[in-house]
Amino acid sequence: MIRGSAFPVSPSNVTTNKNTRYSCWKPTQAAVKSTFHLPMRSFEMKNRTCTEDIKSLRLITAIKTPYLPDGRFDLEAYDALVNMQIENGVEGVIVGGTTGEGQLMSWEEHIMLIAHTVNCFGGNIKVIGNTGSNSTREAIHATEQGFAVGMHAALHINPYYGKTSLDGMVLHFQSVLSMGPTIIYNVPSRTGQDIPPHVIQNLAQSTYLAGVKECVGNDRIKEYTDNRIVVWSGNDDQCHDARWGYGATGVISVASNLIPGLMQQLMFVGKNPALNSKLLPLIDWLFHMPNPIGLNTALAQLGVVRPVFRLPFVPLPLEKRIEFVNLVKEIGREHFVGTQDVQVLDDDDFFLSHDQVNSTTKILFLLTDYFVVGNWFKFCA
Repeated sequence: MIRGSAFPVSPSNVTTNKNTRYSCWKPTQAAVKSTFHLPMRSFEMKNRTCTEDIKSLRLITAIKTPYLPDGRFDLEAYDALVNMQIENGVEGVIVGGTTGEGQLMSWEEHIMLIAHTVNCFGGNIKVIGNTGSNSTREAIHATEQGFAVGMHAALHINPYYGKTSLDGMVLHFQSVLSMGPTIIYNVPSRTGQDIPPHVIQNLAQSTYLAGVKECVGNDRIKEYTDNRIVVWSGNDDQCHDARWGYGATGVISVASNLIPGLMQQLMFVGKNPALNSKLLPLIDWLFHMPNPIGLNTALAQLGVVRPVFRLPFVPLPLEKRIEFVNLVKEIGREHFVGTQDVQVLDDDDFFLSHDQVNSTTKILFLLTDYFVVGNWFKFCA
């Protein structure tokens, strides 16, 4: 049996609706005095980070968020993982994206993780905060706060579940594009609605549109590059051909969490069909189940993160964990992050967190890391 959370389910532990991600989002106030405000640095960041700087990034990692058994972020493991990206030539990270499980975070957690990443690594890597939402109001507030804490660019998805018209989609994106460099993310398999090219072409007139993360396929990528719109492949299995055959600038990658050096070779050096073919079995394994299930399992087996999952995500079954060990041996352990031997973890080794830490306690913990009497200072775990 996989172990469940040790936290009892009780009214005192369960986060109320007003603290959830999907309520009307408000800046953090529960743990600080009402006169406190985040330092608004958005205009400073826009002046310092040109949209052209974002457009030039070839390898961006959708970074994993590790957890402690009590549901808090494991910042020590997170920092080590980001450092391994930097050491292997990765140029940017997406914080709190699908891979980073932003959808399982409160907005307070989300913005604080962006702030932590900027403060610890912003001088060495571009920090792109996933501040998108299916609520335009939430997207605006989150993006304001993301730029306030120093992110270099924002990632925005089209409204999902409560889908809108194409006119509504354009207005949604226009509402956030004025704030700073922005990547628009098209993944209809998750949102249920495609962003058609004419919507992007309409938005391309904005100074702050850096480009598109495109998951529809390489023919769509070619359509954008033919019109001089910057685009990144959102599919690891297609990114080599997208980069060298269809004009993509690079990739926003899941696999680079595991093999940043090899993904750097794939994006920087030139056509390498042999390396691409060598990596495809690993990439297929990663997406056997919906992302980030495979990645979370793999990083735990490599000893890079604790084997803690936030529900509803659960680890891959034993046979897939055994398969991963064999894939690591075939590619070479030296190409993967971490230094420990890869292991086949048993079911009992994994811990499932219900994430029922009291919301106010979380906010206090996170704010203590960054603020003292309203003054901003750097914290690294």
